[in-house]
Amino acid sequence: MKIVCQRETLMHAFQTAAAVAPSRSSKPVLQNLKLEASGSEAVLSGTDLEVGIRLRIADLEVQAEGPVLLPVDRFGSILRESPDEKLTVETDGRQIQVLGVQSQFQLPSVNPDEFPSFPEFQEERYHELAVPFFRALIRRTAFATDNESSRYALGGVLFELTEDRVTAVATDGRRLARQEGPGQSVGGHVSGENTVIIPTKALQLIERALSDQAGTAQLATRDNDVLIRSGEATVYARLVEGRFPRWREVFPKHGEYDCVSLELPVGPFHAAVRQAAIVTSADRRGVEFAFGDGRVTLAAHGAEHGESHVEFPVAYDGEPLQISLDPRFLSDFLKVLSPDKTFTMELRGSKTAAVCLTDDGYGYVVMPLARGER
Repeated sequence: MKIVCQRETLMHAFQTAAAVAPSRSSKPVLQNLKLEASGSEAVLSGTDLEVGIRLRIADLEVQAEGPVLLPVDRFGSILRESPDEKLTVETDGRQIQVLGVQSQFQLPSVNPDEFPSFPEFQEERYHELAVPFFRALIRRTAFATDNESSRYALGGVLFELTEDRVTAVATDGRRLARQEGPGQSVGGHVSGENTVIIPTKALQLIERALSDQAGTAQLATRDNDVLIRSGEATVYARLVEGRFPRWREVFPKHGEYDCVSLELPVGPFHAAVRQAAIVTSADRRGVEFAFGDGRVTLAAHGAEHGESHVEFPVAYDGEPLQISLDPRFLSDFLKVLSPDKTFTMELRGSKTAAVCLTDDGYGYVVMPLARGER
Protein backbone atom coordinates (compact mmCIF):
# COMPACT_ATOMS: atom_id res chain seq x y z
CA MET A 1 0.00 0.00 0.00
CA LYS A 2 1.27 3.47 -0.89
CA ILE A 3 -0.56 6.79 -1.00
CA VAL A 4 0.34 10.45 -1.36
CA CYS A 5 -2.07 12.76 0.42
CA GLN A 6 -2.67 16.26 1.73
CA ARG A 7 -1.66 16.21 5.40
CA GLU A 8 -4.52 18.49 6.49
CA THR A 9 -7.13 16.38 4.71
CA LEU A 10 -5.88 13.12 6.21
CA MET A 11 -5.48 14.71 9.66
CA HIS A 12 -9.10 15.93 9.70
CA ALA A 13 -10.44 12.48 8.80
CA PHE A 14 -8.02 10.75 11.17
CA GLN A 15 -9.01 12.89 14.16
CA THR A 16 -12.70 12.27 13.49
CA ALA A 17 -12.29 8.49 13.24
CA ALA A 18 -9.85 8.37 16.18
CA ALA A 19 -12.60 9.62 18.52
CA VAL A 20 -14.06 6.10 18.57
CA ALA A 21 -10.80 4.27 19.30
CA PRO A 22 -10.42 3.25 22.98
CA SER A 23 -7.43 4.64 24.87
CA ARG A 24 -7.17 1.31 26.70
CA SER A 25 -8.41 -2.05 25.52
CA SER A 26 -7.89 -5.76 26.07
CA LYS A 27 -7.65 -5.86 22.26
CA PRO A 28 -4.69 -3.61 21.31
CA VAL A 29 -5.64 -3.78 17.63
CA LEU A 30 -8.57 -1.44 18.40
CA GLN A 31 -6.08 1.33 19.20
CA ASN A 32 -5.41 1.55 15.47
CA LEU A 33 -7.34 2.88 12.51
CA LYS A 34 -7.55 0.87 9.31
CA LEU A 35 -6.76 2.61 6.02
CA GLU A 36 -7.71 0.75 2.85
CA ALA A 37 -6.55 2.27 -0.44
CA SER A 38 -8.07 1.25 -3.78
CA GLY A 39 -8.73 2.93 -7.10
CA SER A 40 -8.56 6.66 -6.52
CA GLU A 41 -9.69 6.79 -2.87
CA ALA A 42 -9.10 5.41 0.59
CA VAL A 43 -11.43 4.34 3.41
CA LEU A 44 -10.47 5.06 7.02
CA SER A 45 -12.17 2.94 9.72
CA GLY A 46 -12.20 2.86 13.50
CA THR A 47 -14.21 0.91 16.05
CA ASP A 48 -14.43 -0.08 19.72
CA LEU A 49 -16.75 -3.02 18.85
CA GLU A 50 -19.80 -1.07 20.08
CA VAL A 51 -19.49 1.93 17.75
CA GLY A 52 -17.69 2.18 14.42
CA ILE A 53 -17.04 4.83 11.79
CA ARG A 54 -16.01 4.61 8.15
CA LEU A 55 -14.78 7.70 6.26
CA ARG A 56 -14.04 7.91 2.55
CA ILE A 57 -11.11 10.12 1.50
CA ALA A 58 -10.96 11.07 -2.17
CA ASP A 59 -8.33 13.84 -2.13
CA LEU A 60 -5.25 11.60 -2.46
CA GLU A 61 -3.13 9.66 -4.94
CA VAL A 62 -3.12 5.86 -4.67
CA GLN A 63 0.17 4.49 -5.98
CA ALA A 64 -0.30 0.98 -4.59
CA GLU A 65 -3.53 -0.54 -3.30
CA GLY A 66 -3.92 -2.36 0.00
CA PRO A 67 -4.69 -1.98 3.71
CA VAL A 68 -2.61 -0.72 6.63
CA LEU A 69 -3.25 -0.25 10.36
CA LEU A 70 -2.20 3.15 11.69
CA PRO A 71 -1.60 3.57 15.45
CA VAL A 72 -3.85 6.32 16.78
CA ASP A 73 -1.35 7.92 19.15
CA ARG A 74 1.84 7.84 17.08
CA PHE A 75 0.39 8.44 13.64
CA GLY A 76 -1.93 11.12 14.98
CA SER A 77 1.06 12.93 16.51
CA ILE A 78 2.90 12.78 13.18
CA LEU A 79 -0.05 14.38 11.38
CA ARG A 80 -0.30 17.16 13.99
CA GLU A 81 3.39 17.97 14.27
CA SER A 82 4.60 17.56 10.69
CA PRO A 83 5.10 20.86 8.82
CA ASP A 84 4.78 19.19 5.41
CA GLU A 85 1.89 19.99 3.10
CA LYS A 86 1.92 16.48 1.60
CA LEU A 87 2.86 13.13 3.09
CA THR A 88 3.59 9.74 1.57
CA VAL A 89 2.37 6.76 3.56
CA GLU A 90 3.48 3.27 2.55
CA THR A 91 3.91 -0.18 4.04
CA ASP A 92 5.61 -3.40 3.04
CA GLY A 93 3.74 -5.41 5.67
CA ARG A 94 6.58 -5.23 8.20
CA GLN A 95 6.78 -1.49 8.86
CA ILE A 96 5.06 1.77 7.97
CA GLN A 97 6.97 4.65 6.43
CA VAL A 98 5.68 8.22 6.58
CA LEU A 99 7.68 10.53 4.32
CA GLY A 100 7.59 14.29 3.98
CA VAL A 101 9.97 16.87 2.56
CA GLN A 102 11.40 17.77 5.96
CA SER A 103 10.77 14.63 7.99
CA GLN A 104 10.39 10.87 7.84
CA PHE A 105 9.14 8.26 10.28
CA GLN A 106 9.10 4.49 10.59
CA LEU A 107 6.43 2.75 12.65
CA PRO A 108 5.85 -0.96 13.37
CA SER A 109 3.12 -2.60 11.33
CA VAL A 110 0.24 -4.76 12.61
CA ASN A 111 -1.56 -7.33 10.46
CA PRO A 112 -4.65 -5.53 9.02
CA ASP A 113 -6.56 -8.84 8.95
CA GLU A 114 -6.78 -8.67 12.76
CA PHE A 115 -8.91 -5.52 12.62
CA PRO A 116 -12.63 -6.28 13.21
CA SER A 117 -15.16 -5.49 10.50
CA PHE A 118 -18.58 -3.90 10.88
CA PRO A 119 -21.51 -3.48 8.45
CA GLU A 120 -21.58 -1.04 5.57
CA PHE A 121 -24.70 0.96 4.72
CA GLN A 122 -26.61 -1.14 2.21
CA GLU A 123 -30.10 -0.56 3.53
CA GLU A 124 -33.23 -0.06 1.42
CA ARG A 125 -35.36 1.10 4.37
CA TYR A 126 -34.27 4.22 6.24
CA HIS A 127 -35.22 7.72 7.31
CA GLU A 128 -33.81 10.73 5.51
CA LEU A 129 -33.08 13.88 7.52
CA ALA A 130 -31.67 17.26 6.55
CA VAL A 131 -28.11 17.48 7.92
CA PRO A 132 -28.54 20.89 9.64
CA PHE A 133 -31.62 19.58 11.47
CA PHE A 134 -29.90 16.30 12.38
CA ARG A 135 -26.93 18.15 13.85
CA ALA A 136 -29.21 20.44 15.85
CA LEU A 137 -31.20 17.42 17.08
CA ILE A 138 -28.03 15.77 18.39
CA ARG A 139 -26.72 18.94 20.07
CA ARG A 140 -30.08 19.58 21.72
CA THR A 141 -30.57 16.10 23.19
CA ALA A 142 -27.28 14.23 23.68
CA PHE A 143 -26.14 16.44 26.58
CA ALA A 144 -29.15 15.34 28.66
CA THR A 145 -28.21 11.63 28.63
CA ASP A 146 -26.53 9.86 31.54
CA ASN A 147 -23.78 7.37 30.66
CA GLU A 148 -22.90 6.80 34.32
CA SER A 149 -26.36 5.68 35.40
CA SER A 150 -27.09 2.11 36.41
CA ARG A 151 -30.17 2.52 34.22
CA TYR A 152 -28.44 1.63 30.97
CA ALA A 153 -31.21 3.04 28.77
CA LEU A 154 -30.40 6.58 29.94
CA GLY A 155 -27.06 6.36 28.13
CA GLY A 156 -28.66 7.05 24.76
CA VAL A 157 -31.25 9.09 22.89
CA LEU A 158 -34.67 7.61 22.19
CA PHE A 159 -35.81 7.90 18.55
CA GLU A 160 -39.43 7.65 17.46
CA LEU A 161 -39.75 7.46 13.66
CA THR A 162 -42.98 7.93 11.74
CA GLU A 163 -43.63 8.36 8.02
CA ASP A 164 -42.70 12.03 7.99
CA ARG A 165 -41.54 12.86 11.49
CA VAL A 166 -38.65 12.25 13.87
CA THR A 167 -38.83 12.69 17.65
CA ALA A 168 -35.68 12.40 19.76
CA VAL A 169 -35.78 12.33 23.58
CA ALA A 170 -33.04 12.21 26.19
CA THR A 171 -33.12 12.29 29.99
CA ASP A 172 -30.91 11.67 33.00
CA GLY A 173 -33.81 11.60 35.43
CA ARG A 174 -33.45 15.25 36.49
CA ARG A 175 -34.10 16.97 33.17
CA LEU A 176 -35.52 15.91 29.82
CA ALA A 177 -34.82 17.23 26.30
CA ARG A 178 -37.08 16.58 23.31
CA GLN A 179 -36.58 17.63 19.69
CA GLU A 180 -39.16 17.08 16.97
CA GLY A 181 -38.85 17.75 13.27
CA PRO A 182 -39.24 16.47 9.70
CA GLY A 183 -37.81 13.14 8.64
CA GLN A 184 -38.95 11.27 5.56
CA SER A 185 -39.41 7.49 5.63
CA VAL A 186 -37.96 5.63 2.63
CA GLY A 187 -39.07 2.07 1.92
CA GLY A 188 -41.54 2.02 4.80
CA HIS A 189 -38.94 2.57 7.54
CA VAL A 190 -40.85 3.41 10.74
CA SER A 191 -40.31 2.46 14.36
CA GLY A 192 -43.95 2.59 15.46
CA GLU A 193 -44.22 1.57 19.06
CA ASN A 194 -40.86 -0.21 18.87
CA THR A 195 -38.73 2.84 19.54
CA VAL A 196 -34.94 2.62 19.40
CA ILE A 197 -32.26 4.05 21.70
CA ILE A 198 -29.07 5.18 19.97
CA PRO A 199 -25.98 5.48 22.20
CA THR A 200 -24.75 8.99 22.93
CA LYS A 201 -21.24 8.22 21.71
CA ALA A 202 -22.49 7.25 18.26
CA LEU A 203 -24.56 10.43 17.90
CA GLN A 204 -21.68 12.65 19.00
CA LEU A 205 -19.47 10.88 16.48
CA ILE A 206 -21.87 11.40 13.60
CA GLU A 207 -22.34 15.06 14.55
CA ARG A 208 -18.58 15.52 14.32
CA ALA A 209 -18.43 13.67 11.01
CA LEU A 210 -21.28 15.74 9.56
CA SER A 211 -19.29 18.93 10.12
CA ASP A 212 -21.02 21.94 8.54
CA GLN A 213 -22.08 20.25 5.34
CA ALA A 214 -25.54 20.63 3.85
CA GLY A 215 -27.43 17.80 2.19
CA THR A 216 -29.16 14.85 3.84
CA ALA A 217 -28.35 11.98 6.18
CA GLN A 218 -29.82 8.47 6.14
CA LEU A 219 -30.67 6.69 9.40
CA ALA A 220 -31.47 2.96 9.29
CA THR A 221 -32.43 1.01 12.39
CA ARG A 222 -32.23 -2.76 12.51
CA ASP A 223 -32.98 -5.37 15.19
CA ASN A 224 -29.89 -4.71 17.29
CA ASP A 225 -27.99 -1.89 15.64
CA VAL A 226 -28.23 1.34 13.67
CA LEU A 227 -26.44 2.69 10.60
CA ILE A 228 -26.17 6.38 9.83
CA ARG A 229 -24.74 7.67 6.55
CA SER A 230 -24.08 11.15 5.26
CA GLY A 231 -21.71 12.21 2.54
CA GLU A 232 -18.41 10.39 3.01
CA ALA A 233 -19.15 9.15 6.55
CA THR A 234 -20.93 6.04 7.82
CA VAL A 235 -21.41 5.35 11.54
CA TYR A 236 -22.44 1.99 12.98
CA ALA A 237 -23.59 1.40 16.56
CA ARG A 238 -25.26 -1.26 18.63
CA LEU A 239 -28.56 -0.06 20.02
CA VAL A 240 -28.92 0.55 23.74
CA GLU A 241 -30.98 -2.07 25.51
CA GLY A 242 -33.34 -1.39 28.38
CA ARG A 243 -36.61 0.37 29.17
CA PHE A 244 -36.70 4.09 28.51
CA PRO A 245 -38.84 6.23 30.87
CA ARG A 246 -42.36 7.08 29.74
CA TRP A 247 -41.36 10.55 28.73
CA ARG A 248 -44.82 11.74 27.68
CA GLU A 249 -45.93 11.42 31.28
CA VAL A 250 -43.10 13.79 32.25
CA PHE A 251 -43.49 16.25 29.38
CA PRO A 252 -46.79 18.11 29.77
CA LYS A 253 -48.96 18.84 26.76
CA HIS A 254 -49.37 22.48 25.84
CA GLY A 255 -52.43 23.92 27.59
CA GLU A 256 -52.77 20.87 29.84
CA TYR A 257 -52.66 23.02 32.99
CA ASP A 258 -52.80 26.64 34.06
CA CYS A 259 -49.35 28.13 34.14
CA VAL A 260 -47.38 31.35 33.91
CA SER A 261 -45.91 31.70 30.43
CA LEU A 262 -42.88 33.97 29.99
CA GLU A 263 -41.06 34.90 26.80
CA LEU A 264 -37.35 35.37 27.51
CA PRO A 265 -34.37 36.38 25.33
CA VAL A 266 -31.78 33.59 25.16
CA GLY A 267 -28.51 35.55 25.26
CA PRO A 268 -29.24 38.10 28.03
CA PHE A 269 -31.05 35.55 30.20
CA HIS A 270 -28.18 33.08 29.84
CA ALA A 271 -25.77 35.81 30.95
CA ALA A 272 -27.88 36.43 34.07
CA VAL A 273 -27.94 32.69 34.87
CA ARG A 274 -24.15 32.44 34.53
CA GLN A 275 -23.65 35.45 36.82
CA ALA A 276 -25.93 34.06 39.52
CA ALA A 277 -24.19 30.69 39.36
CA ILE A 278 -20.73 32.08 40.16
CA VAL A 279 -21.11 31.52 43.94
CA THR A 280 -22.74 28.08 43.70
CA SER A 281 -20.90 24.90 44.66
CA ALA A 282 -21.43 21.16 44.77
CA ASP A 283 -23.07 21.50 48.18
CA ARG A 284 -25.13 24.62 47.41
CA ARG A 285 -25.83 24.48 43.70
CA GLY A 286 -29.29 26.03 43.51
CA VAL A 287 -30.30 29.44 42.16
CA GLU A 288 -33.58 30.89 43.35
CA PHE A 289 -35.65 32.47 40.55
CA ALA A 290 -38.24 34.96 41.88
CA PHE A 291 -40.69 36.35 39.31
CA GLY A 292 -42.81 39.44 39.96
CA ASP A 293 -43.08 43.23 39.56
CA GLY A 294 -41.82 43.16 35.97
CA ARG A 295 -38.56 41.37 36.73
CA VAL A 296 -36.97 38.12 37.77
CA THR A 297 -34.46 38.11 40.60
CA LEU A 298 -31.80 35.40 40.54
CA ALA A 299 -30.23 34.75 43.94
CA ALA A 300 -27.71 32.17 45.15
CA HIS A 301 -26.09 31.60 48.53
CA GLY A 302 -22.84 29.69 48.93
CA ALA A 303 -21.57 28.90 52.39
CA GLU A 304 -17.96 29.34 51.26
CA HIS A 305 -18.26 31.45 48.13
CA GLY A 306 -20.60 34.28 49.15
CA GLU A 307 -23.86 35.42 47.60
CA SER A 308 -25.13 36.61 44.24
CA HIS A 309 -28.11 38.80 43.38
CA VAL A 310 -28.96 39.48 39.72
CA GLU A 311 -32.07 41.22 38.38
CA PHE A 312 -33.43 40.82 34.88
CA PRO A 313 -36.52 42.54 33.38
CA VAL A 314 -39.41 40.32 32.28
CA ALA A 315 -42.93 41.08 31.09
CA TYR A 316 -44.66 39.67 34.16
CA ASP A 317 -46.69 41.52 36.80
CA GLY A 318 -48.74 38.65 38.20
CA GLU A 319 -48.61 36.96 41.58
CA PRO A 320 -45.07 36.40 42.88
CA LEU A 321 -43.67 33.04 41.80
CA GLN A 322 -40.49 31.33 42.96
CA ILE A 323 -38.61 28.23 41.87
CA SER A 324 -35.15 26.86 42.67
CA LEU A 325 -33.25 25.38 39.71
CA ASP A 326 -29.80 23.99 39.08
CA PRO A 327 -28.15 26.67 36.86
CA ARG A 328 -26.04 24.04 35.10
CA PHE A 329 -29.13 22.35 33.72
CA LEU A 330 -30.64 25.64 32.59
CA SER A 331 -27.35 26.73 31.02
CA ASP A 332 -27.08 23.43 29.10
CA PHE A 333 -30.41 24.26 27.46
CA LEU A 334 -29.60 27.90 26.72
CA LYS A 335 -26.19 27.32 25.17
CA VAL A 336 -27.55 25.09 22.37
CA LEU A 337 -29.88 27.91 21.26
CA SER A 338 -29.01 30.94 19.15
CA PRO A 339 -28.36 33.85 21.58
CA ASP A 340 -30.43 36.25 19.47
CA LYS A 341 -33.58 34.09 19.72
CA THR A 342 -36.27 33.90 22.39
CA PHE A 343 -37.84 30.96 24.22
CA THR A 344 -40.90 30.41 26.37
CA MET A 345 -40.66 29.30 29.99
CA GLU A 346 -43.79 27.85 31.57
CA LEU A 347 -44.06 27.75 35.38
CA ARG A 348 -46.82 26.76 37.74
CA GLY A 349 -45.18 26.50 41.16
CA SER A 350 -42.04 25.91 43.20
CA LYS A 351 -42.51 22.13 43.32
CA THR A 352 -43.38 21.56 39.67
CA ALA A 353 -40.97 21.25 36.75
CA ALA A 354 -40.10 24.26 34.63
CA VAL A 355 -40.89 23.74 30.95
CA CYS A 356 -38.87 25.55 28.28
CA LEU A 357 -40.09 25.66 24.66
CA THR A 358 -38.91 27.08 21.34
CA ASP A 359 -40.83 27.67 18.13
CA ASP A 360 -38.91 24.98 16.20
CA GLY A 361 -40.01 21.83 18.02
CA TYR A 362 -37.57 21.89 20.92
CA GLY A 363 -38.72 21.31 24.49
CA TYR A 364 -36.86 21.00 27.78
CA VAL A 365 -38.09 20.05 31.24
CA VAL A 366 -36.07 20.83 34.40
CA MET A 367 -37.07 19.47 37.79
CA PRO A 368 -36.90 21.95 40.68
CA LEU A 369 -34.42 21.39 43.48
CA ALA A 370 -35.69 20.02 46.76
CA ARG A 371 -34.95 22.04 49.89
CA GLY A 372 -32.01 19.84 50.85
CA GLU A 373 -30.40 20.32 47.41
CA ARG A 374 -30.51 24.13 47.35
